[in-house]
Amino acid sequence: MRLVNLRQRRRVSLAACALMGAASLVTSANAQEAETDSEARFETVVVEGRRVSQTDLAIGQDEASNTVAVTREELLSAPAGISGLKMLESLPGFNVQTDGALGLYEFGNSVTVRAFNLQQIGFVLDGVPMGRSDAFGGSPIFRYVDNENLGSVVASPGAGDVSLPSYASLGPIVSYNTVAPSDEAGGILSYTLGDDDLQRTFVKLETGDINGFSAYISRSKTDSNLWRGPGTIDREHIEGKLRYEFDADTSIQATYVSNDFFDYDSPSSSRAGFEALGTDYGYSETLPAGCISPVSVDFNNDGVIDGSDYVPLQTGGNCTDYYQDRVNIRQDSLYALNFESDIVDGLNTKATLYYEDKDGFGVSPDGYSNTLSRYQDQVDIGLDVTHPRGVQYGLSGVGGTRKGAVLGFEWQVANHTVEIGGWYEKDEYNRTQKRLNNADGSADGAVLFDEVAYFRRDYVSVRDTMQYYIKDTISLMDDRLKLQAGLKLLDIDYSLDGYRDYDDYVRRDPNGGPVLAGYGPQSVSATYTSDALPNVGAVYDLNDSDQVFASFSKNYALPRGADDIFSTATSFVAPAPDAEESTNYEIGFRTNRPTFNGAAAIFYTSFDNRLVTGNVFNPATQQPESFSVNAGSTTAYGVELSGVWQPEIFDRKLYGDVNITYNNATNDDAFLGNPAGSLLADSPEWIFSGGITYEPTEWFVANLSTKYTGDRYADFREAAVSPGNMMEGYYLWSAYVDVGGPNNFGLPENVSLRVNVDNIFDEDTLAFTFTTTGGGNAFYRPLNPRTVQASLTVHF
Repeated sequence: MRLVNLRQRRRVSLAACALMGAASLVTSANAQEAETDSEARFETVVVEGRRVSQTDLAIGQDEASNTVAVTREELLSAPAGISGLKMLESLPGFNVQTDGALGLYEFGNSVTVRAFNLQQIGFVLDGVPMGRSDAFGGSPIFRYVDNENLGSVVASPGAGDVSLPSYASLGPIVSYNTVAPSDEAGGILSYTLGDDDLQRTFVKLETGDINGFSAYISRSKTDSNLWRGPGTIDREHIEGKLRYEFDADTSIQATYVSNDFFDYDSPSSSRAGFEALGTDYGYSETLPAGCISPVSVDFNNDGVIDGSDYVPLQTGGNCTDYYQDRVNIRQDSLYALNFESDIVDGLNTKATLYYEDKDGFGVSPDGYSNTLSRYQDQVDIGLDVTHPRGVQYGLSGVGGTRKGAVLGFEWQVANHTVEIGGWYEKDEYNRTQKRLNNADGSADGAVLFDEVAYFRRDYVSVRDTMQYYIKDTISLMDDRLKLQAGLKLLDIDYSLDGYRDYDDYVRRDPNGGPVLAGYGPQSVSATYTSDALPNVGAVYDLNDSDQVFASFSKNYALPRGADDIFSTATSFVAPAPDAEESTNYEIGFRTNRPTFNGAAAIFYTSFDNRLVTGNVFNPATQQPESFSVNAGSTTAYGVELSGVWQPEIFDRKLYGDVNITYNNATNDDAFLGNPAGSLLADSPEWIFSGGITYEPTEWFVANLSTKYTGDRYADFREAAVSPGNMMEGYYLWSAYVDVGGPNNFGLPENVSLRVNVDNIFDEDTLAFTFTTTGGGNAFYRPLNPRTVQASLTVHF
């Protein structure tokens, strides 16, 4: 059923689509090259194009596991300002759903790959592990990258290398690698305009090489309206890099990243809600009618209601439909120092030190009646709280630091390459939640920080992590066969101290009697230590263009959502959840030919102690809140295919790319009424993406692409109870035209214009879901409508 669509378009009229034309997607090429009797080696013979990823990285050349990448050449075509997560959309196996064309809303992002989701994927930036991907207290990768500074995004969907540091990964690892400072002095200026009043600037300055020293600094500023409902997005992002090369093998590099982000919330709803209100449904731009409803109360708590008492006005149940006081603010900084050198001939080392500072808060308004109930509990027990004045300022503070070090050595001896190393990190996170009064009890009023209506949380959680690894790569048969054998150990000490939730402040008597004193601040802890985790594989060169590969690995991770689990206020020491564990098998084939490159992999994954996210509706905020449930074990199997074809018949001016994924991921165990054998929530069996790119001249590039996300479910029982939890498959079409470079009509060669169009055919569907572990209706977020932007860039 097509949803009711009441969208009021705010569109920029750009005639980019007329330059595209309809075209068929290219699938594969079967050209065979003659074998020779000479030494068979996998050599670099590449498909070439201005927007073709570097082929050895794109297909994972010489990797024992399925490793795929998108590199700078292809990244340059992306819309200006997109989230780092959206860069995974073009890779096989990844189901990426984001909110808005740029994907910047942190509570509207989801990624699944094989049996895993976003919180079970490890992310690494220039050798720095990025910790958790949680919006509260985590280090999501998209806060730390600008597309213009990326050199490559390299992903292993099933088994990342043992040397990559992560306590979150159950196999999948994604490495984001930024570019080094340029050898030439210069810079970039870019300005972008687009729908929803999008304005973005990007400035980058390069020193060039000065006797081994080089550096750059960049700043981007993004401002936009939300695509539905009132509110804005404001992002300022700064990256700086200093590098000194002592010689060809020894260098030191310092990196700084700062991200200052502010945005407003937009509502999620059930399918029925969006069908009734339309997919452009947002919060109210004005105070809803009926919100003002004066109530006479003993505000000063002196036992008498008289003229000295303040009279709350905004007490209506719909007051929280107002968009004010629904904001998210994050201020994050990352400092890193990288060093690499050859100690002696054949022995190299790499070291990384890093420090991250995280600060921010989120606000959700709390209605009068809900606050009044909590206030009464806490005032009755003697806590220093103030009677609610109306709509409350629902403050959630998030902050903390991460600091760590990564050290590795590589020793080449005979036909062996031995790698050994380790990683240490301390991650401290402080979470606070309380409800504050606003002046006049209105979301438009000043926050009264000395008037707390009730307390909810105030704790510090700490993760102390150690990881050790050793790996040996053996080259045999004149380097045609490479065998890899590695082991890693992971040790995590987790602790949480403070007020976990409501019941640590005050408890309600289950028999209806007077409220009881809370449990008070608590200390809980758990230690997670893995067995030796093997990672073995092999790569064999069939000839000078083809390889086969196979791998096996075991992985171990801190339970996802650990803070949510351990912050449950109980009267006893609840048993710690088991660590999540997985086993991955892969076998595959890759080829690299003058007109075609591609890779294919068959995988099987088993997964124990799977923690899944459920969501419950919070009547105070009118939005879903998540919790974790142990769903037992999971099994996933399937196929991932990817390739690029540049047929000679078109004089290498036209090329196509395609990614196809089949993924069958099911629950092995029944849990909470969900049957064994059901498909995982938000896990489509089929994903397809593909496109064609046309480069008739050096100054013109055009692309038309599509992505298909297959049918999936928002629950773990395949919508058997709630038909609205069935999510229909959909195609998302996009295109771009890039004009600039050497030309014969007099335009400056250092100036380019790119136009990007997202959702060309205005597909209207519910693309993102807050999955539910029960049989009730799930909550969703809709796909953004057609969006156009244009970027003018000058290189100097």
